[in-house]
Amino acid sequence: MHLEKLIEEATHLPNKVVAVAAAEDKEVIEAVKMALDKQIASFRLFGDEDKTMSLLQTLGLDVFEHLKVIPCSHPDEAAAKAVQAVSSGEADVLMKGMVPTARILKAVLNKEYGLRTGKVLSHVAAFEVTGYDRLVFVTDAAMNIAPDLQKKAEIVQNAVDVAVRIGVETPKVAPITAVEVVNPSMEATLDAAALSQMNNRGQIKNCVVDGPLALDNAVSKEAAEHKGIGGEVAGQADILLVPNIETGNALYKSLIYFARAKVGAVIAGAKAPIVLTSRADTAESKLYSIALAVRAV
Repeated sequence: MHLEKLIEEATHLPNKVVAVAAAEDKEVIEAVKMALDKQIASFRLFGDEDKTMSLLQTLGLDVFEHLKVIPCSHPDEAAAKAVQAVSSGEADVLMKGMVPTARILKAVLNKEYGLRTGKVLSHVAAFEVTGYDRLVFVTDAAMNIAPDLQKKAEIVQNAVDVAVRIGVETPKVAPITAVEVVNPSMEATLDAAALSQMNNRGQIKNCVVDGPLALDNAVSKEAAEHKGIGGEVAGQADILLVPNIETGNALYKSLIYFARAKVGAVIAGAKAPIVLTSRADTAESKLYSIALAVRAV
């Protein structure tokens, strides 16, 4: 599977509506145009009406059935109304525009109209890496700073749920550490072994978890065989669970800037997928993220 296939599959689904909070952003509107051209979804753009309309006109877009602008006087109002649209069922996906992450998450976690489920919110990124025969998921590179064992279990389950929804049968999960053996001095290896056991006992479902595994042994069959590491996950992991946000952030950006990988990402664990892209992300990455979110609904 490749990211373009996600886009193709999204075009065949019943129409989904994406609510964009503070939509007055050039890259966001470019991604909206690309998604509309490919008939992936409809959009409700919450934000500054004049700025949003100006951007739409610059790209040759006009409001119609699949594209509506809802005026808001402040980014906080745009975030609240976009979240409410998803919470009420008027929209299926939430997308961040020109609003700080903390503010949109505050709306997401609002007790009255938010998208809380009681689950941990976590970042799930799907990478298309040249030479690799399938999408590789990395979690969590953006939300949870230093998750404990229980949070790691929920982060894994969130990623598994996303992967399964887009068609990955029984995802293989590798908790990434610096070594492939349990070392009492390295907490990440203890957590990895515990996660494997939790999976064996049905506490983490619909996947196979095996670790600890170093990155090379998780993604390279040759490396795993060279070190004599067997099992269902070694050398063929679908999901890479990183031990902390620093590792995840470095791996995420290394794949983009060194490997030139393509990526789409969502926040999982809420009532609906959240497209929470960075200002540095390209319109293409935002498009892939929209497609991933639509497929993950």
